[in-house]
Amino acid sequence: MRIIIYFFSFFFIALVLTSCSGKQYQVLFEQKVANTDTSQSRNNDLINYHIKPQDMLQIRNLQNIKYIVDENPAPSATGGGGNAGAGQVYQVDEDGSVALPIIGHVAVAGLTRAQAAKLIEDLYRKSLLKDPIIELKITNLKVTLLGEFKGQGNFPLVKDRTTLVEMIGQAGGLSDKANETNIKIIRGDQLNPQVTYINLRDIQSINDPRAILQNGDIVYVSQNKRSIRNENLQNVSTLVQPILLLFNTALVILSLSRR
Repeated sequence: MRIIIYFFSFFFIALVLTSCSGKQYQVLFEQKVANTDTSQSRNNDLINYHIKPQDMLQIRNLQNIKYIVDENPAPSATGGGGNAGAGQVYQVDEDGSVALPIIGHVAVAGLTRAQAAKLIEDLYRKSLLKDPIIELKITNLKVTLLGEFKGQGNFPLVKDRTTLVEMIGQAGGLSDKANETNIKIIRGDQLNPQVTYINLRDIQSINDPRAILQNGDIVYVSQNKRSIRNENLQNVSTLVQPILLLFNTALVILSLSRR
C-alpha cells in the first residue's frame, strides 16, 4: 500500500514540475503592455529614422555603380563595365560626420536617409561628379526574431518600410509550433517598452501600419496550445517511465519477500 502511495506522490510531483517548466517557457515576454498606437508607428518607421553616430552608411553613385567618385572604373575580368557591388560602407563618427572621398567630412547625424543622400549628392555635384545619383543605405539597423521561427537571430532592416510578413519570409517562415494569432512586436527602451500584438490569421494584419518594423524591434512568437500540451505530455511520459520501472521492481521485490 505504501508503495502505491509513493508512486502516486511521485507522479503528482512529476506533473507539477512538467507544468512549471512549460509555463516558464511561455511567460517569456508575457508582460501586458498597452499597444503601440498607429500614429506613433508611422512616425517612427525607417523613413523617419535619423542617422546617429556609429551608424554604418552604404553609399554609391548609381550613375557609376562601382564607387562614389570613380568616374572611369576599370573593366572587370569578365569584360563587364566594372564592379556591380553594393558600394562603399562608411561609419558615422562620434561628432556626427562621415568622412567621404574628395569632399571630406559631411555632417549627417540628425538627418534622415533621404536627406543625407541629397546632401551628399549636392556636394559631389559641386565638387567632382556630373549629375550624380547617390544611393544611401543604413546597414546596421536590425530586428531580432525569437521564438517559433524557422530561423532565429538578428535580421537587417534595409528597406524603409519592411513589414512583419516580409521579415517572417526572410526567417524562412514560422515553425509548426507557432501561435500565429498572438505575435508580439516589442519596441522602445527598457524603461518604457511597448508591445504590439499582431494576429496573422486576420487578413487585415497585412496592411496594419503597426506591423511596419523599426530598428531594434524584438519579434516574439510563442508556442500554440497544442504544442505546449504535446510537449507537457512528452515530458510526463519521460518522467513516468523510470518511475514505472521502479514501481514494477518494487512489486517484484515485495512479492518475492512474501514467499
